[in-house]
Amino acid sequence: MALEQLSEVVQRCQALSENAYTTEDYDVFTVTGRTCIEEGNSLQLLSIVLDEKNQEIVRCMGWNLLPPLIQVLLKKEDKDLPHCLAILNHLIEVCRPKELLIGLLEQLEHDDPDTIAESIHLLLSPLQKVLLGLGIRKASSLGMALSSVLDQLCKLPVPGTKEQEEDDVFSLCRCCSEISAFIKPFVEEVVQNHSRGKSSEGGQMMGDLEKALPHKEDELRTELLKFCMQVLSRVLLGVQLRDQDTLPESPLRDFASSILLSLRSIGESLPGLVHRPLLRHRQIPGFLEEEVRYPKESLACAAHLLLCTICRLICFPPPVYSLRANLEHVHLLLSRTEESRIQKGLELYEKSLVRVEDCGLTVDLLEIKSFISVPQALVNVMTICPHQHLRSKGLKVFQMSIDKFNTEAKYKFFLLMLKISNHSGVEGYIIKNIKNQIDLALKVGGSNPWFEGLHLLPLLRSVLRLPDGPETDLLQYMDRIMESLNLLRYLVIRDKVTENQTGIWTEMYKIEDTFLKPLRVGINMSRAHYERELLITKEDKKSKAKESSISVSVGEEQLPNMTSDTHIQALHSALHTFDMIESVLVRIEELIEVKENA
Repeated sequence: MALEQLSEVVQRCQALSENAYTTEDYDVFTVTGRTCIEEGNSLQLLSIVLDEKNQEIVRCMGWNLLPPLIQVLLKKEDKDLPHCLAILNHLIEVCRPKELLIGLLEQLEHDDPDTIAESIHLLLSPLQKVLLGLGIRKASSLGMALSSVLDQLCKLPVPGTKEQEEDDVFSLCRCCSEISAFIKPFVEEVVQNHSRGKSSEGGQMMGDLEKALPHKEDELRTELLKFCMQVLSRVLLGVQLRDQDTLPESPLRDFASSILLSLRSIGESLPGLVHRPLLRHRQIPGFLEEEVRYPKESLACAAHLLLCTICRLICFPPPVYSLRANLEHVHLLLSRTEESRIQKGLELYEKSLVRVEDCGLTVDLLEIKSFISVPQALVNVMTICPHQHLRSKGLKVFQMSIDKFNTEAKYKFFLLMLKISNHSGVEGYIIKNIKNQIDLALKVGGSNPWFEGLHLLPLLRSVLRLPDGPETDLLQYMDRIMESLNLLRYLVIRDKVTENQTGIWTEMYKIEDTFLKPLRVGINMSRAHYERELLITKEDKKSKAKESSISVSVGEEQLPNMTSDTHIQALHSALHTFDMIESVLVRIEELIEVKENA
């Protein structure tokens, strides 16, 4: 029935011009044509579509047959598969490109990963043909197509292991490879347009670093630039690319390389992308705002790829210059919560630091905001990141960053971090580094003015103090307090009263008043409080027939209820901590008395 109706409307329209087709003609052709495909009459439909007398009708109405055709092709099991494929190919050749574009993009929209991958595989080649058929006005249509394809690509799961990438279990690798092939002719067209423009202007060949773009904005180039930048931030930033030693053949790594090479081909300087933070506020021709043209996450991803993964694509500028530019990328990545972003931030920071000589960073660099904000972000990674391997990596990179400062810069950096870190463990780690620097200064031939004598005293005053005096929570600040005591013990043993290289003996009366005596009072107060709490808990336990449950809070955070035995154990642990602090304190007091009497 549908086939007969289709034949009737086609025969009737053969004698009409395009302008004479009615809305009813369109509706009948669409409904009956789709029904023919759904009922398995695709062979008969193919003969109608290929008939020379029907080409004008097919050109105007044929794109309406796309939905059922593509559904059959996606299933891959229909006996009419070859006929439907032939119909689709003919429609791509005959129908109007703009209508085909809309129809094809509608068929890209899926939510199931398997269907998404198959749709991309099936439709990219037809889309490419349609877009190439649009001529010089294809830019906006290409942008719309690339946006739709990218939206679908972002729905595919990312392979988390080497084996998943090798087996391409989510089809992301295949889709990425096909997208690289999809954009290739458009990139080549931009290159050709650019070459023709330069020839007509009689300009010189552009190099790879910081060369100007064509004066007239190329809209096709702009769409490709936006797409490549979106791929960097939305796809590649979340993918953990493996090096060649780990995975010799990696489609995802190849895809990343192709995106970067496409950017270079359309006139972007890859070193310029990496060092964009230092090149801001320069006049850029074109109609895009800088934040749209160069999104920060995209630049961070490009920097990580070029310095950590695909290093062969650029020549490295001076290490300190490169570090300054990368710090902004690092800060952005470390400030995120996703594991992949933090991992990339740590890798990029480490790679940037490795190229800098130890003690090669001067104190004036600490005037630059990023040289402080990045360590602060690193502190957050070390202290609150839920992933142990990232916390450990963060500590390693933190120490590496300290090693790159010269002695004056280290001194100022330690002072700043003691003020802003707000974490006892980090402050303790800084104090341990201070002790190491003092030790180096006191060795024969190791003299430096920043970690001995008058310069050292302000740093010691920042270290040898209790944040809240006698009221300081000794458990919360235990790491800082123990490292401060260890530093003081070292100074008392290492520095003779008669030599006083560090100035510690001149300052000792202040240290006793502002640190040792308040600490002694704090220990006594804390011990008395916890001993009373321990006695109450034990009495409560005895007075109840069954084990009670006790609510405990730390700061404003309510902890899970603990049993009486667990509470008693925690109180004993706290008392043991006070004993440990006191034992070191007593030893220091004894050493001071012996030294001063001698």
